[in-house]
Amino acid sequence: MKKNNILTSITVTTISLSVFPLILLVPMQTFGFKELSPSECRVTKWELPVSLPVSSPNLSTQQKAPPLIPIQKSPFSCCERDRSCLDQQIWGENGQPPDKKALLTAIDHSLEYLETADAAYQQYQVVGITRDRVIKSLKRFRELLLKSNSATELNTAIAREFVFYQSVGSDNKGSVLFTAYYEPLYAASRVQTAEYRYPIYSLPPDLNSWPTPHPTRLELEGSDGLHFLNSRLHGLELFWLRDRLEAYVAQIEGSARLQFPDGTQTTIGYAGNTAYHYKSIGRELANDGKLPLEGMTMPILLDYFRKHPEELNIYIPRDPSFVFFQENHGAPAQGSIQEPLTAERSIATDKSLMPPGALALIRTSIPFVNAKGGIEYRIVSRYVLDQDTGGAIKGAGRVDYFLGTGKVAGDRAGVTVSNGNLYYLLLKGAG
Repeated sequence: MKKNNILTSITVTTISLSVFPLILLVPMQTFGFKELSPSECRVTKWELPVSLPVSSPNLSTQQKAPPLIPIQKSPFSCCERDRSCLDQQIWGENGQPPDKKALLTAIDHSLEYLETADAAYQQYQVVGITRDRVIKSLKRFRELLLKSNSATELNTAIAREFVFYQSVGSDNKGSVLFTAYYEPLYAASRVQTAEYRYPIYSLPPDLNSWPTPHPTRLELEGSDGLHFLNSRLHGLELFWLRDRLEAYVAQIEGSARLQFPDGTQTTIGYAGNTAYHYKSIGRELANDGKLPLEGMTMPILLDYFRKHPEELNIYIPRDPSFVFFQENHGAPAQGSIQEPLTAERSIATDKSLMPPGALALIRTSIPFVNAKGGIEYRIVSRYVLDQDTGGAIKGAGRVDYFLGTGKVAGDRAGVTVSNGNLYYLLLKGAG
C-alpha cells in the first residue's frame, strides 16, 4: 500500500504497501489540446454536468452526494479525432512496448481478490456498484480485450456494453489530481558491513503493546540513523543499505527491491508503522530557506541531499514517523487488496470511497522518457485496476498511478502531477 509524500506534509494511515504520492509544488501539467481535437471535445466535456448534486459541508455523511455518478453518455463520443482518448498502449505507443498481457494479468489479480472479498462491498455507498457486478464487468472486459484488435475497436465495444461512473473529483465537477509512485531498487546486504551500515527493520512483535506516544524516529535510531543498539529496534535489523537516504526513501515508498553483492535479489514490503503523522522533509527544507517550495520535485530534493549529505542528519530526524518491513522474497510489490501491482495498470485511491479491485479509466498527462533521455508529458487514456490505497490519497479527487520498479520509474514518478479524470466501468444491466 502507499505511504507518504517526501515533499509535503500529509497525514499517514498506511495499510499495506506502496509509494507515497508526490504532491509536487511545480506548475501543474494541464491538458493541452491538439488542433485535431475539436472544441466540443476538450476536457470540459469530460467533466460532470454542473446540474449534478453537490455536497454541502452541513449535510450528514448519509446525505452527501456519492463519490461516483453514472454519466448518461460515453466520453468516447469525443474520441473520433483525438487519439489521446484511446488506450493505445495496449498495442504499444509513446515508445512503450505493447502491454495487453500486463493488463490481462492485472485483471486476473483483481478477480482473484474479488472472488474472496465477500465483505468488501457490503456497505459500499454508490447505488448500483456491487461486488458481483464488478466481477461480471471485469470478466466481460477481459473477453473484449482478448477479441479486440485495436484501441478503437475496444472503445466501441465498451461504449456499447458499459456504463461510466465518473468520480466527482475534488470540485464536484470531476477534477482529479494524479500523482505517481514506484518501487525503488537499491543495493543491500543481509549483514552489517563497513559499506552497508544503514538498517531497515522488521515489525516489532510487541508493537501493539508499545506505550503511547511511541518513540520518535530520533529516539529510535539517533540523529545519524546509526544509534539503535540501545533502542527498541535492536535485534529487528532486516537488511542493510549503503545510503541513509535510500533507507529513508524505502520507508517513504513503502516497498523496495534489494540487490545483494552476489547479484541475487529480494523484495520488501510495508509491515507497519509507528503512531505518528509523516512530516515532510521537503517542506522543512523550504521552511529553512534551503530550497524554494514552488518547483520542488523529488529529483531536486534527492540532488540537494547528495550535495549536502551532512544535512540528512538534520532533516530526516524531523520526521517522527517510522515504517517497518517484511521480506517478500522477490514477490512483486503488493497493493492494499493483497495482490501484486502492475506497472502502468494499477492505481491507488481512497478506499473509503472507491470500489476496490474495480476496472477504471483514467485520462491525464503522464511523463515519458523521450529518445534523447529527457522527460516529456503526453495526455493519455489508460484502463487500470483500482488495487491500492495510501495515507496521502484522500477524497474523490486523488489518484496515485503505479509506474513500476527502478530508476526510470522513479524519475517519472518524481515529476508526475497533473489534473485529469477518473471513471469506473460497469456492465449495463448487470446485477
